[in-house]
Amino acid sequence: MNLALKDIRHGLFRFVLTCFGLGLLMTVVLAMIGIYNGLVSDALAVVKAPAADVWVVEAGTKGPFAEASSIPADTRDAIARMPGVSEAGAVNYQNVEASHAGRTLRLYVVGYEQGRPGGPLTITEGRGIGASHFELIADRKTGLLPGETIRLGRNRFTVVGLVEGAMNSGGDPAVYVMLADAMALQTELDPSAQRVQAARGAVSVKSASVAAVIARLSPGADVDLLTATVRQWKHLAAVTQAEQEQLLLVSVVDKARRQIGLFLGILLSVSAVVIALIIYTMTMEKLKQIATLKLIGAPDSTIVALIVQQALILGASGWGIGLMLILSVKDYFPRRVVLEPFNAMVLAGIIAAVCLLSSALGVRAAMKVDPATALGS
Repeated sequence: MNLALKDIRHGLFRFVLTCFGLGLLMTVVLAMIGIYNGLVSDALAVVKAPAADVWVVEAGTKGPFAEASSIPADTRDAIARMPGVSEAGAVNYQNVEASHAGRTLRLYVVGYEQGRPGGPLTITEGRGIGASHFELIADRKTGLLPGETIRLGRNRFTVVGLVEGAMNSGGDPAVYVMLADAMALQTELDPSAQRVQAARGAVSVKSASVAAVIARLSPGADVDLLTATVRQWKHLAAVTQAEQEQLLLVSVVDKARRQIGLFLGILLSVSAVVIALIIYTMTMEKLKQIATLKLIGAPDSTIVALIVQQALILGASGWGIGLMLILSVKDYFPRRVVLEPFNAMVLAGIIAAVCLLSSALGVRAAMKVDPATALGS
């Protein structure tokens, strides 16, 4: 007879309620792990999308993501002619707000050149941009569908395709448009501001530029040589793909990562204490039954197995409930929640270790019980 299962059946409702409460706590822990992963994944999504080898930006900046960068659009031609460069494309990035279907969307507009690096690599639904103006590809998180139109600036754009996982570091979903449209969106003035400028005899107060030029290199090309050559031009800077990703993580999302990481550490510590208290309390409530087992000659191994098995069943149940809950609700979070199997397995290992350590406290108390207490009232 398995005493652990027998005891659980005796107080089944209370045990199930305890497991469910622990499961809710594990849901929060898994959610924080997923939000942490999602924050990093979102921050790197737009950086990784072009599959670039080198980023050419304005000198003295950490652009185009950590800081603003503005370079002449014709820089792309100069970079494309450099030895080792197989492809080069100019790109623009900007945040805009647009109204659609009665709600306000905050979008991350990516402008790129047709047939050049900078656009989405994979389109999950619909097609790529085929017209020279007023078509866009949207991330699925925008809620836009192929065939719909949305107003950006003064023009209406038709959604022709959808992608997945295209976000900026703030979690705003991306939309891809032609570079010419993005530059027009960047430089166009509000109608009232345009009237003021016209009255002053000015055509525009802004000049068109691009945020960066991205380059893909030929196999065997020397990345360090190319970046060193670009840096010799006083108005330009160059960083490799790996350096760009590191800049983004250190400069843009570092504080958010540390804050979420600290909160996750605190939450794991609280969870460990809660699990320990639950297991210890369950053991203390059974001291008289444990004394009875000792009185009838039950070996210590039976008592130890009772406590350890219940602790592991409790931890496994809480972990399983938490995992099922977070997988059911993660798509409803405002920020992307990314859970990897490795994360779930690591948490399972932590819970198992905490349960074993906590059961050791219960075992220690059980071993001190005098069998004679079973005869008391």
